[in-house]
Order: sequence, then structure tokens, then C-alpha cells
Amino acid sequence: MKRSIFTMALVCTGFAVSAAEVAPTDVKFEDGSVSQSLSGAPGDAASGREVVGNKSLGNCVACHQVSDLADVPFQGEIGPSLDGAGGRWSEAELRGIVANAKMMFPESMMPSFYKTEGFIRPGNAYTGEAPDDTFGPLLTAQQIEDVVAYLVTLKE
Repeated sequence: MKRSIFTMALVCTGFAVSAAEVAPTDVKFEDGSVSQSLSGAPGDAASGREVVGNKSLGNCVACHQVSDLADVPFQGEIGPSLDGAGGRWSEAELRGIVANAKMMFPESMMPSFYKTEGFIRPGNAYTGEAPDDTFGPLLTAQQIEDVVAYLVTLKE
């Protein structure tokens, strides 16, 4: 009986957490900023550091330089240095930039990491098949929050 009650409590908690997540199509931008957490949970700066430097996740270093990630090779010079990002932009501005930089900087070449609509795609990846509706955001809501938590720590 206790196990059933505990299991039900965990299930309900899981629904509450997922209910707080903002879908990519429901993100509210205000002058490019997003004040509301996308995941409903605080970000983890250590996990965000991993996303920023990992070529299989955010791969932010492909375009940006980050002195804190000096151990990650082949950092780019297309985008601005992320050193001091936490001093240049607020948490809400950083969230908006990472989610969809084009909302703040219309001419930006930065990919929209939390967007699922408005793409022109010739097909489903490299399969030769027509596109389907399975195209998700590049990063999850929690990964966005983690990246923002990390970027906030980058002060000059």
C-alpha cells in the first residue's frame, strides 16, 4: 500500500514538472527576452557548460569563443565571445537569445535552439523521404535553462 501511494506521488510530481514546461510554440518573447523559465526548473551551470562545449549538443563553441572552455579545441570567431556574457545580458535576455536569437537580433546567423516551426526543409534529414512532424527543438527546455545558468556565470 505504501509503495502504491509513493508511486502515485512520484507520477503526480512528474506530471506537475512536465506541465510547467513551455512548448517551443508557446514561448513568450518581449523585445527578444524570455522572462519565464522554459522548463519550470532552475538551470544547472555545470550541465550548461557541457552543452556549450559539447559538439553533439549545443556546440556553441563552433561559433563563439569561451575562455572558460579553453580545453575545447577549434573555437569559432563568427559570433561574439561569450566571455562576460553574464554581465552584458540579463538572464531573460540570454534565455531569449539561446532559444531564438533572431527575435532579438533579426540578422543573426545563430540557430534557433528552441524552435519547431517556420523551417523550410527539403526532406527528413538525409533519408530522401518527405519531411514529417517529428522535428523537435535542437535543445530541450532544461538544456536551455542549463546553458542560461552557465552563461550567467561568465562575468568579466
